[in-house]
Amino acid sequence: MNILVTGGGGFIGSHIVDAYIEQGHRVVILDNLSSGKQANIHPKAVFYHMDLLDPETKTIFRKEQIEVINHHAAQSSVERSVADPVFDANSNIIGALQLLQNAVSFGIEKIILASTGGAIYGDQDQLPACETVPCRPSSPYGISKLCLENYLQFYKNVFNLTPVIFRYSNVFGPRQDPHGEAGVVAIFCNRLAHHQSPVIFGDGEQTRDFISVSDVVRANLLALEAECSGTFNIGTGRETSINDLTRQIVQVSGQTVEIQYGPARKAEQKRSALNYRKFNEKFGWQPSDALAEGLRSTWEYFRNDHT
Repeated sequence: MNILVTGGGGFIGSHIVDAYIEQGHRVVILDNLSSGKQANIHPKAVFYHMDLLDPETKTIFRKEQIEVINHHAAQSSVERSVADPVFDANSNIIGALQLLQNAVSFGIEKIILASTGGAIYGDQDQLPACETVPCRPSSPYGISKLCLENYLQFYKNVFNLTPVIFRYSNVFGPRQDPHGEAGVVAIFCNRLAHHQSPVIFGDGEQTRDFISVSDVVRANLLALEAECSGTFNIGTGRETSINDLTRQIVQVSGQTVEIQYGPARKAEQKRSALNYRKFNEKFGWQPSDALAEGLRSTWEYFRNDHT
């Protein structure tokens, strides 16, 4: 199968590319490397160093005979979306719409979309949140992702484009960028690798649902099955406070440091956890990596100076 992976040089996208190629698929990567890395590009993949907004992206579809799109290219920083909603919308809505137009023009039948669970659902009265709860995004990032999901429903209804929408919880693992605010595990592991204290914003009692990138990759492999379509949560269903997470990372690192605290961030939700029952019942997926095990492998990656 010929698969286009946007953001294939990034954290999650590059792991998915590796898995697709290992299964014998031909993979084409589209990435502007604004957050991805050349070192993450699989040597057997066809790589286009290009932005989603570049009108020449249509040449990729014409030349490479793409059959499935896996869309992981995105502006993923909640903080940046708050500071610059226009930039967020250009990346996460306008660029994606050009991708969808190309999909229609070249007869693509399926698109797999990396969406977000926590940022779309916002603060909920009951957790873990399932796919049917009201969406209450509190940041431009969550709003843009929900908007794109709605566009995908339009393309499904009008153009028969089959969407697989994955609402991820907080994904972590090797290759995650430690130089932003989207990946707290990577940020803290990187700071500890440089003998610096972790800095928690707010009181640290905010919770997140942390899932290993290896579990996310397995979901994206199942998404290639012909019968797979719909909107699904990809998470563990478990809440972990940032305080508890930080203590575990420090313990795994074997270091003795004093955890520091800073002011709370704007538009940050208090709690988040995702119910994954729907995808489990339809396709047998469930998270397998324990948090402690995933933290150890991530720490080893950063301890070996992969920054």
